[in-house]
Amino acid sequence: MKPVKLNGKDVLPSKIVCIGRNYVEHIKELGNEVPAEPVIFLKPNSSISPVIQADNGEEIHFEGEITFMVRGGQLAAVGFGLDLTKRNLQTALKNKGLPWERAKAFDGAAVFSDMVELPGDITGLRLELHINGQLVQHGSYDLMMHKPDEILAVTKQFLSYEDGDLIMTGTPKGVGKLTAGDRFNGKIFEQDKLLVEGHWLVR
Repeated sequence: MKPVKLNGKDVLPSKIVCIGRNYVEHIKELGNEVPAEPVIFLKPNSSISPVIQADNGEEIHFEGEITFMVRGGQLAAVGFGLDLTKRNLQTALKNKGLPWERAKAFDGAAVFSDMVELPGDITGLRLELHINGQLVQHGSYDLMMHKPDEILAVTKQFLSYEDGDLIMTGTPKGVGKLTAGDRFNGKIFEQDKLLVEGHWLVR
């Protein structure tokens, strides 16, 4: 089992619950339809990686996301997550009406900062992703179509959470291709207070 860090200590998520198409501008960016209900898919524990790995043979896109850790059946901690996607493969699978796992659940497809305990009020949470010092993505609780508590409630209707499981709440506009050598800096804020950040060099 692959770990993530909570307050500097290893935690072993059994799964990652992911929400697609949760920001309107990102839906427009990829030319998708606005869904009537949350688009839900899973990444396995085996997809977790401490590094970002570009694939010279296949185009991989980055998607920065506000990510929550579940404990005791509740949202308990937050961090920055990268949902890495084989975009051309995903598009081909969608066009055929096939599942996305080959494009979303591969080894190395989920990268996370450390997690920290939730602030008292999560409505002020927002993310920023900087690449080589340039802001490329930013999003916030207010812009989510489906809020974190709703996502937790809906997914609990058909699956059980283990302590340490993660919820990735979707990506705002600004996604793009991974390039080896790029420096990523993902940040989670509560209003203007920096809660946690992650730094990665794309290999």
